[in-house]
Amino acid sequence: MPVLALDLNSFFASVEQQDAPELRNRPVAVAPVQSETTSCIAASQAAKRHGVKTGTRIAEARVLCPDIVIVQARPPRYVQVHEAIKAVVERLAPLLGPPPSIDEFICELPAGFQTWDGAVQLGRRIKRAIVEEVGECLTCSVGIAENPWLAKTASDMQKPDGLVVLRPEDLPQALYRLELRDLCGIGANMERRLNEAGIRSVEQLCAASKLQLREIWGGVGGEDFWRRLRGEAWYQASTERRSIGHSHVLPPEMRNERDGHAVIHRMLQKAAMRLRRLGLSTGAMQISLRTIDRRHWQADGRFGATSDSLALGHHLDALWARRPRGPGQPKLLKVGVVLGELSEQGHETLPLFAEDRPKPALNGMVDRINQKFGKNTLYFGAAHRAKDRAPMRIAFSRIPDAEVE
Repeated sequence: MPVLALDLNSFFASVEQQDAPELRNRPVAVAPVQSETTSCIAASQAAKRHGVKTGTRIAEARVLCPDIVIVQARPPRYVQVHEAIKAVVERLAPLLGPPPSIDEFICELPAGFQTWDGAVQLGRRIKRAIVEEVGECLTCSVGIAENPWLAKTASDMQKPDGLVVLRPEDLPQALYRLELRDLCGIGANMERRLNEAGIRSVEQLCAASKLQLREIWGGVGGEDFWRRLRGEAWYQASTERRSIGHSHVLPPEMRNERDGHAVIHRMLQKAAMRLRRLGLSTGAMQISLRTIDRRHWQADGRFGATSDSLALGHHLDALWARRPRGPGQPKLLKVGVVLGELSEQGHETLPLFAEDRPKPALNGMVDRINQKFGKNTLYFGAAHRAKDRAPMRIAFSRIPDAEVE
């Protein structure tokens, strides 16, 4: 039985055009901050026709498209629209697990639509309902195939506002016109490995044996890919959360160590609140710094598992103290913190001394007050200079929790 994948077209930019009619049919790029050194996180269809795409530097985007409009991202609004679209989709078709990203949905087919023709009818109905109920700018592309991976591939084959069906009799020939990098799961490194094995086209990839792909992938991942290409039923197993983190491009007025330190503490406190909300503790931390000349530095530390904001703040300061310092250091551009080695709360080994032990009552009170009265009602002092900074950011693979972010 087929499944249906839905991919929203130029989602962030489309939300901006929906909310501001004067932006419609114009080249628009969405950026995390208003800075020429940052990159686009979304581009409208008109901007894409000029070569502007996700990852294009703002300064380069202005060269490619002199009349482009740069809009600062509004993540809370994108989450709000995502939830509105999700409600429309769920009313018409059950979701096959949580959405893989903020602009994608994978659906099972409800009774009455469990045929190829029924799936096409349902796909058109969903597309029409989103436009009518959420906004005329919020078009999407639909893919229909026998497994979620192929359905996602189909949704990328005709943009914007497309609908592509990959029936079993269409495979694998229907995929031959794609590039290797068009297939989800093949990035630069895997493309290089395939090329080294003599595979330079999707047609050659489809002709490869299960054993060949297993050797290239270095394990059963190659066999899984072989099956996906042939439309065999495949559902991605749910994976455990491995890390929680935040990063932030500093606005020009904050590209100094004092403000960078405050911002990274602000992000750490957000990450710690997410940990507690998920019932997790962390035993590892990585901080990263990037300077305006694109140099990158990072430091890692391990410690007894905890979700205590004060304890994590001390670990962060120990890592921060190891950063490069001295005359001539370039200005900071970006800071980030990632918490790893996650485990369920309740299995921690408590520190020997009482003053080092976590303070669950204090952390719980801070979380409850912030959720009730606003995110910055209570915070630890190291983040004071950045209490209104490091706003919600959206990674395409994670939908933020508005109550925490």
